[in-house]
Amino acid sequence: MALKKSTTEVGNEDSLSAQKAKQLFKHDSRPKKENKVLTTFSIEPSFKRELEEMFSGMGLGWAAGIRFALKEFTKKYSE
Repeated sequence: MALKKSTTEVGNEDSLSAQKAKQLFKHDSRPKKENKVLTTFSIEPSFKRELEEMFSGMGLGWAAGIRFALKEFTKKYSE
């Protein structure tokens, strides 16, 4: 004769694991990412080509290169 599993024990395990999961994910320790702001500016096409070549040499695209350059500028001149 086979024994039946008690459904109350399984239900308690699920509720315990659900409670642990809720407790774990309730406190999000990661800081939320800020949304990016679209910014426009005008530069000469030849200067843009120079910057694009420099950024591609660094393995960066146009937008990532501009963000990198602005971060470096603020580091250098904020001190």
